[in-house]
Amino acid sequence: MTTTAAPAPPAGRAKPGSAPKMSPQGSGKLAALLLSPTFVVLAVVIAYPLIAALRESLYRKCEGVDEEGFVCEGENFVGIKNYTAIFQGETADRFWNAFANTSLFTLISVSIEILIGVSMALVMHHALRGRGLVRASILVPWAIPTAVSALLWQWIFQTDGVANAVLNQQILWTAEGSQAFWAIVIADTWKTAPFIGLLTLAGLQIISNDVYEAARVDGANAWRTFWQITLPLVKPALVVAVLFRTLDVLRMFDLPYVMIGPRKTSVETLSMLAQDEATNLRYGPAAAYATVLFIYVVIVAFVFVKLLGADVIGEARTRRKEVKQRAARAPKLEPAMVGGTR
Repeated sequence: MTTTAAPAPPAGRAKPGSAPKMSPQGSGKLAALLLSPTFVVLAVVIAYPLIAALRESLYRKCEGVDEEGFVCEGENFVGIKNYTAIFQGETADRFWNAFANTSLFTLISVSIEILIGVSMALVMHHALRGRGLVRASILVPWAIPTAVSALLWQWIFQTDGVANAVLNQQILWTAEGSQAFWAIVIADTWKTAPFIGLLTLAGLQIISNDVYEAARVDGANAWRTFWQITLPLVKPALVVAVLFRTLDVLRMFDLPYVMIGPRKTSVETLSMLAQDEATNLRYGPAAAYATVLFIYVVIVAFVFVKLLGADVIGEARTRRKEVKQRAARAPKLEPAMVGGTR
């Protein structure tokens, strides 16, 4: 008895029942086509304003009279003079003061918000009566517009306000001085700590209860469970929340501007400095300040992601090596018999 193999399908024709495969070139074109609306929006709302700001930072409004004795109008190209002027004389003192205020606001506010936000998340995560009401009440400050919350805290920090009544002190919270700095920190923490709590809560809800049951069986106490189980597992969500808050505080403007006022040395930030230059029609220096702030934010974001993403990259490389080693150790399959057998 003789058996013969089934005839192979003609070249270029797919086997019956198999899905057609798309070439890498075709899939790349499809991906580019689908992402093109996003690229257009990013170019309009990000790329164009950034390029326009960079161009504006190279010009300065003409002041005084020209060579012919007429009043000078328009703008003159000054190159990087707007940038070098930032670091010279009284302008340099004001810039470094605003830079220090911005950095201190970021460091202190985000640190306090992490502690309070994680605590909020732990409270909202536990099963208790009225959990929905607790979550809604905690998120109310975050939903209030920043200008409204600034006016609210301005009323609280008045000389005859609630804060002085509780402390039984007469502190000029909204006047020039270090107390104004701490007033901004308190107001910003009250408003945005729920944001970190909300994202941390999302990370807590995906942790399986089996993990905590296993830790309880092993005799781990609450503190050890938090440090070795809860915090490592919630770290991805917490990192995203901290990154967003860091970038947001670096651009702080409306809270100190409305609550304390402009041109206050103790609370002036880089955004307020750029706005003050633009208000006085010095658009070139204002664009230079905005560009410096943009570079500062980019550097902080890059360092932040690079430091926290190093382990992830290392794990991905290790995983790829393990897959390659496993594939190399796997036995190779013999080619299928095509001819017939007797």
